[in-house]
Amino acid sequence: QVQLVESGGGLVQAGGSLRLSCAASRSIFSGNNVGWYRQAPGKQRELVATFTSGGTTNYADSVKGRFTISRDNAKNTVYLQMNSLKPEDTAIYYCCVRGYVSYWGQGTQVTVSS
Repeated sequence: QVQLVESGGGLVQAGGSLRLSCAASRSIFSGNNVGWYRQAPGKQRELVATFTSGGTTNYADSVKGRFTISRDNAKNTVYLQMNSLKPEDTAIYYCCVRGYVSYWGQGTQVTVSS
């Protein structure tokens, strides 16, 4: 009953920036935890950043200081600002909101060239 759509991915050069968006079909983020994940070929899915219902944020060590997760409850949207991108950031990025069940978006591809 909740649809999530990620957008904002693309091809950028190392050192560049992207802002990913995760739009929900209805209000959902204010009362639940949301996270950004990524998965590169041959690797396990990795938790990149979280934004809890209480307003706290956490980041994987690999992206601390470079990525910022935020939310706009009025727009039913969560963002991931990605700065100083590195080739190792290349992956498909997914957002997930956790309620009674977990809802996932379709993913958006981020490719960082050297």
